[in-house]
Amino acid sequence: MKQPIRFGIGYDVHCLVENRKMILGGVDIPFDRGLLGHSDADCLVHAVMDAMLGALALGDIGKFFPDDDDAYLGADSMKLLKIVAEKVANEGYAVGNIDSVIIAQVPKCAPYIDDMRQNIADTLGIDVSQVGVKATTEERLGFTGREEGIAAQAVACLVLK
Repeated sequence: MKQPIRFGIGYDVHCLVENRKMILGGVDIPFDRGLLGHSDADCLVHAVMDAMLGALALGDIGKFFPDDDDAYLGADSMKLLKIVAEKVANEGYAVGNIDSVIIAQVPKCAPYIDDMRQNIADTLGIDVSQVGVKATTEERLGFTGREEGIAAQAVACLVLK
């Protein structure tokens, strides 16, 4: 018997480097550095995908989009999120809500949060009220505080259709 409600948690981190675009939540943020990764390195969306997959015990994004597969080199994480949403639907579930947090000293994310929420909602086919995105710093502590990278955490609540 399928559980009526399933929860999953996701976490992702990428280091900041020069000569890369800064993409978070599908938003191209003007900044002097970007995130290093095989795909576009959108750690927010990666955490969301892992939370969704984890809620159904399907594994993580590395299982479905391996970083040694050139098919995903430079991939748009929003397109990968759409594939994850289809997997969730195929399992008989829908997104109840997503809550997430970006952990970054830089860049300041607040001006872009509404666009991130809308991008994620649109891709998942849900209302923006079902998507929470927050941003915080670590007060100059740790790798994010030293501006070496950005991390993101997400929780997904999936409901039986």
